[in-house]
Amino acid sequence: MMMGKAQRDKGARGERLWRDECRKHGYNAQRGSQSNGAVIADVIGLPHIHQEVKFVERLNLRSAMEQSERDAKDGEIPIVAHKCNRKPWLVTMNSEDFFKLYAAWEGQQ
Repeated sequence: MMMGKAQRDKGARGERLWRDECRKHGYNAQRGSQSNGAVIADVIGLPHIHQEVKFVERLNLRSAMEQSERDAKDGEIPIVAHKCNRKPWLVTMNSEDFFKLYAAWEGQQ
């Protein structure tokens, strides 16, 4: 599916905003780059996490999550980082991955 320049620009702006959010929390995040048809996450730098970034007012979250799951490499947790204008970032993941992360966090407390 082709997208217009304005949509591409907004997507790139969203990726930069999410990259900056990751950096604010101490991660050396970078925008991914698409080359030769290789699937690379929108933002890289969170080890073991495949990051799909969406910066839209209306999001088909199920479709975005399916894209992240499809593109994630073995061993990566697929997430969707998403926001709309003037709202904070949200992160969506499937419940199995959430409970794995929560159990790991709980074990460190």
